[in-house]
Amino acid sequence: MSDYLPIEDHGLIGDLQTAALVGKDGTIDWFCAPRFDSPSIFGSILDADDGGHFRLTVTEPNPVIKQLYMIDTAVLLTRYLTEAGVAEVLDFMPIDQPKTASDTHEIFRLARVVRGEITFSMECSPRFDYGRAEHELTLTDHHALFTSDDIELSLHATAKLSHAGGKHRRNGVARSEFTLKEGENSGFILSTGPVGREAGTLAPERVTRMLNDTINYWRTWVNRGTYVGRWREMVNRSAVTIKLLTYAPTGAMVAAPTTSLPEKVGGPRNWDYRFSWVRDSSFALTALIQLGYTDEVTEFLKWLAERVATASNHPSGPLKLMYRIDGRTDLVEEDLTNFEGYERSAPVRIGNGAVDQLQLDIYGEALDAVYQMSKAGRLLGHDAWMDIVSVTNWLAAHWDQPDEGIWETRGGRK
Repeated sequence: MSDYLPIEDHGLIGDLQTAALVGKDGTIDWFCAPRFDSPSIFGSILDADDGGHFRLTVTEPNPVIKQLYMIDTAVLLTRYLTEAGVAEVLDFMPIDQPKTASDTHEIFRLARVVRGEITFSMECSPRFDYGRAEHELTLTDHHALFTSDDIELSLHATAKLSHAGGKHRRNGVARSEFTLKEGENSGFILSTGPVGREAGTLAPERVTRMLNDTINYWRTWVNRGTYVGRWREMVNRSAVTIKLLTYAPTGAMVAAPTTSLPEKVGGPRNWDYRFSWVRDSSFALTALIQLGYTDEVTEFLKWLAERVATASNHPSGPLKLMYRIDGRTDLVEEDLTNFEGYERSAPVRIGNGAVDQLQLDIYGEALDAVYQMSKAGRLLGHDAWMDIVSVTNWLAAHWDQPDEGIWETRGGRK
């Protein structure tokens, strides 16, 4: 049996600055903070033993598991059907002032029993900086503080926490096992950032408020859409996923929240996609325009215009192929030799060496997104128009240059 869940057996939660993958087995096996492109805290999707994880699941053997979202939200529900009864775990990340970049992010994990009596187990085992940094664990009955050189991780729990190695342990793991009866619930709040000691209280009224606020945020956003066809449920789900990949402080959109998931298991094409590709973002934003979500497109195009305005004289022209979500281009590629890779698909990479490639098609896709936005009634200002003139003038002089094509191969231009 594989140590790795199928990639499709994951749900995605996020707060528009970072995101986490939640497996059907109750494991958060990918989470970076404070941003999408920050080092991982939980990374067991890339190394089952040493990547780090946050698991909350039932102890009953061989449960039937269903994973679904609350309608039109990014609130994830994992349901366990067992011989002892029915249990649920609710996962979400609250969204509070998403346009203000923050080091503090929270993951709520709420366990409850619908029928019967169910025992749950929890294990929180972070591995900071892609498993390369050590941490100290300070443990009390209902609080665990994981302290690394650059980040704190604070876990507040309703259930009692324990650690076999004592209350102070290097690279320690916090555990809990608890039993709930029908109608009972318990919870965990994981918070990042320097205020982790104080954040994350589990007062029932706070948990209820945060859950309701998160549901309301997503449903209010979805209701801005204009699609009314027969595929509304699937279209809304796709729109929420695109929105989850948006970094709200700048408007940039990452191609994926993960790095190094292989194109083919065992193959070497394992790239870091936690950056904003001009091509991918333009396609996604064109879809959002057609669904009526024009604010996201406006924010991204403002961000892209800043990239044109600050571009240096580079062979790739006024735009790079990709950027970090804050607009920087320091994407030095590095192999993480301490991670074995998903299903042992090495190498595991961070950064992306294709950043300096010339791919001429990105200009067409970006200009098409601008055109689609104009058709939707969002008019361009003078500065934006001058940026377009600058881009098209460069293209007129360089359209016939050899480039690397759209697949980012490393063999040179054609």
